[in-house]
Amino acid sequence: MTLLVVEGLNKRFGGVTAARDVSFSLDAGELLAVIGPNGAGKSTTFGMVGGQLRPDSGSVSLLGEPITGLPSRAIWRKGVGRTFQVAQTFVSMTVAENVQMALVSHHGRTRNLLARTRALYRPEALDLLDRVGMRGDADRPVAELAYGDVKRVELAIALAAAPKLLLMDEPTAGMAPRERAALMALTAGIARRDRIGVLFTEHDMDAVFAHADRILVLVRGEIIARGSPDEVRGNARVKQVYLGETGSRAALRSRRETAVP
Repeated sequence: MTLLVVEGLNKRFGGVTAARDVSFSLDAGELLAVIGPNGAGKSTTFGMVGGQLRPDSGSVSLLGEPITGLPSRAIWRKGVGRTFQVAQTFVSMTVAENVQMALVSHHGRTRNLLARTRALYRPEALDLLDRVGMRGDADRPVAELAYGDVKRVELAIALAAAPKLLLMDEPTAGMAPRERAALMALTAGIARRDRIGVLFTEHDMDAVFAHADRILVLVRGEIIARGSPDEVRGNARVKQVYLGETGSRAALRSRRETAVP
């Protein structure tokens, strides 16, 4: 089932073209990676899909419904979750309270200022934390967690809205190699089991080639290649402008390694 359709997105900032005729689709349960060097247009593309940026032209549809130019909160309400390069959590709250806050917002109870967050949706929050392997830390302050665990909490927060589509901006940034593999394996398992489409950017080629079903390569705002990991890895232009010999060897190695969740 086609979940997301992006057609002909264009965006300029002054004299700089950040995205030129960016088009792609994403199926439910599929992981699609967007890669490219710094300044390639990855963040701009994410911003246009997620509602942080309005495209100059082009369209974005979710399950056949146009969402082009809608504000990010309206897009979130339609079933689009998001994680960020730097984890967005309330460090003064406990792990469970962070997820409960997301559930409170999802259920539209934020106007009830007298409601005690600790009493709302705790069983649901614990279930979500169990899915990401963090239930045992439910009552710990987020400030005490290792960064890899904070990223798991952020994933649980994103799942609180029962998303159809998950946008992940460099999900493994700042993590150790083993943590990266574990988080991506966890995300892939959840996405395929629950039929959540995942669009993600990533500089770690091991994570990309080990877990993406398809890959888009952006350079200077344009898609220069697309296809399966094997097709992209073998693309001569991609090797020349982005992967190089080092990236190619890393990508090949990642296919031989098993990620441990």
